[in-house]
Amino acid sequence: MSTTSPSVTGCPLRIDPAGSDIHGEAAALRRRGPATRVLLPGDVPAWSVTDPGLIRRLLTHSGISKDPARHWPAYGDLPETWPLRMWVDVRNALTAYGSEHRRLRRPLAAAFSTRRVRALVPQIEEITHRLLDDLAAGDTGDVVDLRARFAWPLPLLGVNRVLGVPDALHNGFRDTVGRLFDTAATPEEALATRDRLYELIRELVDRKRAEPADDVTSALVEAQERGELSVQELEDSFVLLIGAGHETTVNLLDQAITSLLADPGQLALARSGEVAWSRVVEETLRHQAPVATIIMRFAADRVVDEPTGVTFEQGDALVINFAAAGRDPGQHGPDADTFDAARAGAHDHLSFGHGNHLCVGAELARIEGRIALEALFTRFPGIQVAVPPDQLRPLPSFISNGHQALPVLLRGARHSR
Repeated sequence: MSTTSPSVTGCPLRIDPAGSDIHGEAAALRRRGPATRVLLPGDVPAWSVTDPGLIRRLLTHSGISKDPARHWPAYGDLPETWPLRMWVDVRNALTAYGSEHRRLRRPLAAAFSTRRVRALVPQIEEITHRLLDDLAAGDTGDVVDLRARFAWPLPLLGVNRVLGVPDALHNGFRDTVGRLFDTAATPEEALATRDRLYELIRELVDRKRAEPADDVTSALVEAQERGELSVQELEDSFVLLIGAGHETTVNLLDQAITSLLADPGQLALARSGEVAWSRVVEETLRHQAPVATIIMRFAADRVVDEPTGVTFEQGDALVINFAAAGRDPGQHGPDADTFDAARAGAHDHLSFGHGNHLCVGAELARIEGRIALEALFTRFPGIQVAVPPDQLRPLPSFISNGHQALPVLLRGARHSR
């Protein structure tokens, strides 16, 4: 492992696996320098990178890899029960390096091309209004968990449309995907989640082999049959598509709704059109990065970052802290902790990554966010949070930044479109 650089001091900070205070922890990490030593669950040593400039340089650096098998000496010594093991064991674009990354990313990028995603707008609108109709059909005096009833199913139904997931598998994926991000899970729980997810993926693949259709799953199955993907690469590509294509947007909607309901002035700006809903989406991505920390990257060679003086030795593990970068006062000013949809630089965030590893589902998430937020606050102008904000419990995760539930009162429902 590397020696301590001049900009890093103190003992490693032990990351809270339950993510009980993501932004408090991010601030503590920032105070230690642009990158600092941490201990991940299981006392696995790594660097947490928090400085936006350093993150951009590392994410485009040829000496930074995502392949643990090739560039992380500690990988071979990891216990099978390490609760985060699935995040490094998968063989897909998330863990590939160099030409392998380009090969595995290519079919995913094609699946989420701008043209293909924008063609989904009518379907996303239909899904959104159907979910709102279901909410409006209930008793508006009852407390509703808006995360479970709206923020959660909308992007899952959206990505399932892209992939061609049959209705019979929707509930299985819905119940399993969220547990994938539970970094406070026991080893036994993590293994059970992994096994169940692969069962669902294999059932999906088998269905598409038997009855191919004009969808992304069928296209990936055909690519595997042509020898362009191994069976593991095929299955693990679905782990990435279903997991990343869903969780980011769930938390984006969850956090945007929470921030707007906590600040009526901000909500009024959006409702009046003074601030576009697209800017609400970007400020949410900056202020509450849906993926707080992404794991893992590895130094394929010795990397010296001259602007900061930080040195990563060959084999060092890194995690990228998007939550810390989004609230960096050096980039976003002294009010970086404040949600401000009118902020001029809100779009200049890293929540979808950077460079070759930019999230392929970014455009879909943005479209779903804009459509869902405008439709929700138009349909329910009297919506209120049902509990004090400090009673909203965070997800048990230092990766996924959302709430376990978002209880609201849906008052003043208007008629559908």
